Amino acid sequence: MAGKRRWWAAGLAGVVVLAAVAFVMLRPDRPAVAGARPVPPTAAVARTDLVQTTRVAGTLGFDGSFPVPAAPGGGIATWLPAQGAVIRLGERVYLVDNRPIPLLHGEIPLWRELAVGVDDGPDVRLLRANLRALGFGPDLADSDHFSAAVGAAVGRWQRALNVPDDEKVRPGQVVVAPADLRIVEIRATLGAPLPPVVATASGLTRVVTLDMPVAQQNLAVAGAAVRVLLPGGALTPGKIAFVGTVATAAPHDAGGDEVAATIPVRITLDRPEAAGTLDGAPVSVEFVSDTHRDVLAVPLVALLAMPDGDYAVDVIETGEDGSWTARRVVVRLGFFATGQVEVSGDGLSEGMKVQVPAR
Repeated sequence: MAGKRRWWAAGLAGVVVLAAVAFVMLRPDRPAVAGARPVPPTAAVARTDLVQTTRVAGTLGFDGSFPVPAAPGGGIATWLPAQGAVIRLGERVYLVDNRPIPLLHGEIPLWRELAVGVDDGPDVRLLRANLRALGFGPDLADSDHFSAAVGAAVGRWQRALNVPDDEKVRPGQVVVAPADLRIVEIRATLGAPLPPVVATASGLTRVVTLDMPVAQQNLAVAGAAVRVLLPGGALTPGKIAFVGTVATAAPHDAGGDEVAATIPVRITLDRPEAAGTLDGAPVSVEFVSDTHRDVLAVPLVALLAMPDGDYAVDVIETGEDGSWTARRVVVRLGFFATGQVEVSGDGLSEGMKVQVPAR
């Protein structure tokens, strides 16, 4: 760790020296003469928070992966959704033998026939909740019991679907998923017998998934804010939704013995609409690696390398008559981030203007 810190400090010092040398070459070492025109370009000494970030590559997509099973007993696929189609509660997921198979929300599949007289169970509770949400049983309370009122609500729903209203729901006559679905891949063929899995689907939540190197896992904290760099260069805010605890490793190369261990991380977008319709697109995620709060900072290019190894800035002071003078202030350097550097020095305060190179 100490070696890494020395390498980091040396690298930053090199950046400062290069920037400072370039700045010195652009102007004389001596302060500007009072009354010279025009006033040189300046930047404000700001009191701010300096944030250092680390970027990790990820992939933009949709959350979750759900297989859409075929109805028991098979049948012929007579309608299939298009890839990318969104299926919402109560809408048909596919048609088998011209019968619509609608989507219900829930965490468990329907594994038995549900009708009046069936034993109480969580699948009945799921059905009651969906009938209520679809408007066919607005007065149905949460219960595990299949009552005559539930049967009547099922009949009304079946008539709306234009299927026989026998007031029974059998396995395979619905698709149960945790939420609305987006079709990712169609596995069935229109006009052919249904395969065991008709399609694969995802949720509608936009997410970024990435493999975080174990050496950087301390940067990934569930609930923490991040920024996602989208294709095209736009930055959009997000939050860390999930951080895995099991690391996986893969060889660096086919013949090498070294391995790179990673943990999975999932990130949600605060503004999903910013991602448009992109799916499977490469993105970068900015994690906050260090923060120094409420410090004085100047642009890195404002620094001057002094012959004795110190650094300084030229403070530009203007008079009411438009005249100006430059006052050189030796500064002590602190934290570096995003093209700025933390500074302190006698006579240096927030709001002062320091000279920077002309663009």
